[in-house]
Amino acid sequence: MRTRAAVLCAAAAMVAGSVSAVPAQAAPAAPDKLAWKACGTHESPTLQCASLKVPLDHAHPSGTQISLALSRVPHTAKTSQGPLLVNPGGPGGSGLALAGFVASALPKDVAAQYDVIGFDPRGVGGSTPALNCSSGRFKPVRADTVPATTAMEQESLKRARSFASLCNAKYASVLPHLGTVDAVRDMDSVRQALGAPKISYFGYSYGTYLGAVYAKLFPERVHRLVLDSIVNPTGIWYEDNLGQDYAFDARHRALMAWIARYDATYRLGTDPAKVEARWYAMRAALAKKPANGEVGAAELEDTFIRGGYYNGYWPYLAEAFAAYVHDQDAGPLETAYRNLAAVDASGDNGYSVYAAVQCRDAAWPRDWKRWEQDTWAVYAKAPFMAWNNAWYNAPCAFWPGETEKPPSIANAKLPPTLLFQATDDAATPYPGGVAAHRLLTGSSLVVEQGGGNHGITLSGNACLDAHLAAYLTDGTVPHGSGEADAVCQKSPDPKPLSAKAAPTSSRGSTLHRLLGFRR
Repeated sequence: MRTRAAVLCAAAAMVAGSVSAVPAQAAPAAPDKLAWKACGTHESPTLQCASLKVPLDHAHPSGTQISLALSRVPHTAKTSQGPLLVNPGGPGGSGLALAGFVASALPKDVAAQYDVIGFDPRGVGGSTPALNCSSGRFKPVRADTVPATTAMEQESLKRARSFASLCNAKYASVLPHLGTVDAVRDMDSVRQALGAPKISYFGYSYGTYLGAVYAKLFPERVHRLVLDSIVNPTGIWYEDNLGQDYAFDARHRALMAWIARYDATYRLGTDPAKVEARWYAMRAALAKKPANGEVGAAELEDTFIRGGYYNGYWPYLAEAFAAYVHDQDAGPLETAYRNLAAVDASGDNGYSVYAAVQCRDAAWPRDWKRWEQDTWAVYAKAPFMAWNNAWYNAPCAFWPGETEKPPSIANAKLPPTLLFQATDDAATPYPGGVAAHRLLTGSSLVVEQGGGNHGITLSGNACLDAHLAAYLTDGTVPHGSGEADAVCQKSPDPKPLSAKAAPTSSRGSTLHRLLGFRR
């Protein structure tokens, strides 16, 4: 789903109750013993690192080997509950630094009970081989995402085909082994290497799907399972991306309403619809004349998409918007692009893995007319991200090789599991949390009412974090009689920077730098 690295795809949509057969696997070879070495940072001084060799093809465990990069913050309590694997999403997000963050953000007495394990999934970051299909795909200034002419559309299609072709040319032997199920089998290799009969798992965004699939394949090996900001398992992946388009458009309008509320600061109007019209006028101007040859219409979208993930960015986006409109000053806009979107755009590894996993995981429409019709239909109602998202995922229309059929995550064999979902999340809209809750028998759903951020635990909401801490301590989960088992009020919206109030908690800001967006 659409999650990029923040430092950061009919489509045969999966039927909720269907079960697809998972190919039989050869008996796995005993994994190597992990050699942990100190790799601490100022933020995570006790962090340790190691690598683990796993089969490229788990059906042939004695064949070609690849390596996974791992990190660990060891438990300090006398009695350990075992390993807690953490994942930031993506697909394509690096999880090495997330281990240190989770260990420090949890209450000390809770973190002390676990070996918090981060990992770079196959193809990502410190794991080898690390994919890089095409350097500079997002180099500015890109063409306007909205194809106003046939020639514009054909040029963008050429780029999508080229990317898929380059990936195949460089990684033909690797691409057939980069789906979610492959990564799940890697996770069980990590479990074996740790010498643990069971693991606990805590995943954000795409990491929720990764965790749910692990639980489906290995339910007897799950101790605790926490899923935060949940991918809709009934729409993997084409339908999920269409759903995102509507949700991000709503979230963008929420930003416009927030700016209108602070008209005394930004002077862009008190009517959200008129503020939005000024934003689209800015977009049209940048499409004709990019700011300093760096921020055109596509780059503007990339920048403001970040506000859909996390409202802590809203004050910076609003200031950049106002400076451009009132003073023709593109400096703040360029700064916002570089800080929020350009780092993501340079993440060729993250995007390459994103495409490789999503294009492999499920069937995508191969007839571009289907994409075109669906995207224009969405654009008519929700224009903000429709074409940007379509082009981001377009290589899947031309991806080489066969695709898999997503396994159903329906599961009645798990211990109590804990799910978190914000009602206004754009990247993983609310229905995904409800669908997962229905499919995971005995799960408990905690809802952040009115919240729109993506990744909501360990971000400063005491109510959400109390449920997380209780569950990780002894398995306690809330039980309710309605759709949700517990409801927490949303964290407060940020204030303008000129109000001399911190727009976000430092913890929330740190988390959103670590999450593996696009999904």
